Amino acid sequence: MKTLSLDDGQQLPGAICLANENRFNAAHYSEPLTAYTVGWSDPENLRALLDFMAPPVFVNRRFEFKRADNAEAFLSETDDVRAIGAAFKRVSYSGESVNEKTLNKGLTIRVDHDEEVGENWRERYVQLLVQRLLRNEVRAAFAALDAQAGEVSAQWTPDAQANPNPNPDADLRSLLALAGDDSGVRPNRILLGEAVWDLRLNAYELQQNAGAFRSATLTPAQLAEKLLVDGIRVVKGRYQSAEGKQRLLGTAAYVYYALDGQMKDEPSNLKRFVTPVENGNFRVYVEEHAKYTDITVEHYSNIVVTSPLGLQKLSLT
Repeated sequence: MKTLSLDDGQQLPGAICLANENRFNAAHYSEPLTAYTVGWSDPENLRALLDFMAPPVFVNRRFEFKRADNAEAFLSETDDVRAIGAAFKRVSYSGESVNEKTLNKGLTIRVDHDEEVGENWRERYVQLLVQRLLRNEVRAAFAALDAQAGEVSAQWTPDAQANPNPNPDADLRSLLALAGDDSGVRPNRILLGEAVWDLRLNAYELQQNAGAFRSATLTPAQLAEKLLVDGIRVVKGRYQSAEGKQRLLGTAAYVYYALDGQMKDEPSNLKRFVTPVENGNFRVYVEEHAKYTDITVEHYSNIVVTSPLGLQKLSLT
């Protein structure tokens, strides 16, 4: 079988050859629409939610990081004083080195020229694709958390016989303590599904005492301060599946440790490795045809649970 040659721009008209990605990129890359993705304001705040869930770590396409699979990152010494003429005590971390790469993710939409409306129709479709890609990333982050989390069950629905006075905040404190003992550091982030927040409110509102009423009035920020964590996010978004509209996060709460502006080897539970492109994290291509236009938005990322230690899930009823 004859091997096809790569398209180098020298072929005669009608010659069959392998497509050259670089030539396609150069021909169809749209700098104005790529810049538009940077300044675009996300109406669902999916980008902010994603950054809270899985803080971005900027890397090259191929990279290596140390998996925090033990408690070494939290060890402490009492002998860190250097003697005269001697060197400081040498420490090392033996976490497993993992070779990874960011994945090329993207979506394409085909717009028939008969359906173009207004002058900024390209921007509207770019917005649609970026929002959908962000929603995909949020779902991937949830799936990664759920697959690696230890699970504890609790009942927040009041029951006159078995559970007359549920205490959701106490359950969250217990979960934080359990996670801290497992990893060596107390989790600093909590994710609650919309249904979980409703269960918490119902548990306190149905109790006839001042303490329960006070707990029911707390905002997520006030609850975070009470529980000694950096932040709590109540996830309210939904997505369309074959079964209909589904909540991004169901009746579960997740506690874990993550930091903004971290490096690839710093200990945390969840990281989103991102390879930046021109003018931001997304790149847009526009391919014009006689009767339709293909618009493509792409980006590079890889969401990884870098350590399951201290990652806990509270399943609720």
